[in-house]
Amino acid sequence: MADLPLADRHDTVLPAVSDEQRAHLQAALASADTRKAAVSAVVADDPTFIEGWATLATLADETIEAYAYARVGYHRGLDALRGRGWGGTGFVRWSQPSNRPFLTCLVRLRNAADEIGEVPEVQRIDEFLVQLDPDWNDANVPA
Repeated sequence: MADLPLADRHDTVLPAVSDEQRAHLQAALASADTRKAAVSAVVADDPTFIEGWATLATLADETIEAYAYARVGYHRGLDALRGRGWGGTGFVRWSQPSNRPFLTCLVRLRNAADEIGEVPEVQRIDEFLVQLDPDWNDANVPA
């Protein structure tokens, strides 16, 4: 991706999650014994629910499982960004709460890629995070 002057880049903000989606996710997370299955059911009901994919990546038992969930969430996020007019350049900042699930998926993808030794992907994602948010801080997403 060619570097553009910062003044030529605009901010893209993903739409906020509906109260209903958030309530379904919170109810699923409250199901201690069946948490991952409950979150999976929420995501199956709405596969575009990026926060659900980010949550599944966090709940994953295996690295490759986290990688897969995070990759799907990342691609769903790219689709949503394109739907908001993002053309591959421009900011997607952590300071906008509705962007956080997408950025969380990206970080979870990077972390899983690192665990499986996918060094070029880790480097691309690190660079992409800073392009999306020049103030990026890895502490934004807890381990």
